[in-house]
Amino acid sequence: MSGFSMVEALNRALADELAEDDKVLVFGQDVAALGGVFRVTEGLHDRFGDRVFDTPLAESAIVGTAIGMAMYGYRPVVEMQFDGFSYPAFEQIVSHVAKMRNRSRGHISLPMVIRIPFGGGIGSVEHHSESPETYFAHTAGLTVVSPAAADDAYSLLRSSIRSDDPVVFLEPKSRYWHRHEGTLPVTTLNIGVAQVRRPGTTATLIGYGPTVEVCLAAAVAGSDEGWDLEVIDLRSLSPLDTSTLISSVEKTGRAIVVHEAGSFLGMGAEIASQLTEKAFYSLQAPVLRVTGFDIPYPSAQLEAYHLPGVDRVLDAVARSLSY
Repeated sequence: MSGFSMVEALNRALADELAEDDKVLVFGQDVAALGGVFRVTEGLHDRFGDRVFDTPLAESAIVGTAIGMAMYGYRPVVEMQFDGFSYPAFEQIVSHVAKMRNRSRGHISLPMVIRIPFGGGIGSVEHHSESPETYFAHTAGLTVVSPAAADDAYSLLRSSIRSDDPVVFLEPKSRYWHRHEGTLPVTTLNIGVAQVRRPGTTATLIGYGPTVEVCLAAAVAGSDEGWDLEVIDLRSLSPLDTSTLISSVEKTGRAIVVHEAGSFLGMGAEIASQLTEKAFYSLQAPVLRVTGFDIPYPSAQLEAYHLPGVDRVLDAVARSLSY
C-alpha cells in the first residue's frame, strides 16, 4: 500500500527523534510492550530499550515525572492513553507545566510533549471520545497543536519535541488510519501557521484535527450548489494564526468554524470574537459555528448525530449566505 498513515507518521517521528537525540524519552500506559492502544509506539521499545517504557495507570504521576525529567535536561514525550484520561493530570499541566518558565523567571524551561489522542468517530464512550482542547489552549504557557493530515503529524510532532517549551499534541483518533501519498521524512509549515487547504471565494470553513476533512468534503459537496468554499486548517490552536483567518475573511466575507467540542466557550467562540474585532467591516454575515452539542459525550448509537457532518456544515453555509 502506497503512502503512509498518521499512525505510521507519528511512529516514524518518534523514532527519528529518539535516534537523533538521546535525551528524548517516550513513556506512558502500555506504550512499550503493547505499542500503545493505537499502536503509535509499536516497535520503539525493541529499538530504543529503556528509553521507551511503560508506566502505572496514574496520569498525574506520568506528567509529574516528565516535569522533573524536563527540568534536568531530558525531552520527555508522554502519552495520555485517551483524551478523557488527561483530566487526572490537569493540575500538573496547568499548575506546573504551563507555569514553570514564568515561575523561574525564564531560568527553567520544560521541553516536553503531552500526546493526547482526542475526538470522536471511533464509536466509543465518554473519556474515550472527548475534545478537551480549549482547557489547554486557554492556559498561558502551553503550545497546543492538532494535525489533520499524516504529513503534518510527522512534521509537527518533530517540531514539538524540539521545542524548548511544553506542547500539548492532540492527535485526532478518527484520522489515525487515513493515508497520505508521499514518503517520509517530510517538513510542513511551522507551528503557529494555519494552512489554506482549499482556496475559495464564497465563504471560509475553518477546522482543525478531525474536522478539516469534514470541511473539505463539504466544500466538494458545496460546489454542486455553485459555492466556492475556502477551507483553512488551523493546525495550531495556541498560538492561533489570526492573520490567515483575517486574510481569508477579507476575501470571502463569511466564516463558519467547525469543531467536535461543544459550542459554549469553544474554539469557535474565540475565532468568532477575533474575526469580529479585527475584520468586522469585511464580514457580510455573523461568524457561525458547527459543533458538537453541549452535552456529555453520547453513546456510540448517537455519535453520528452529535458530531458535525457535511450536511450541518452546508446548512450553516446556506444560513450565512442568506444574510
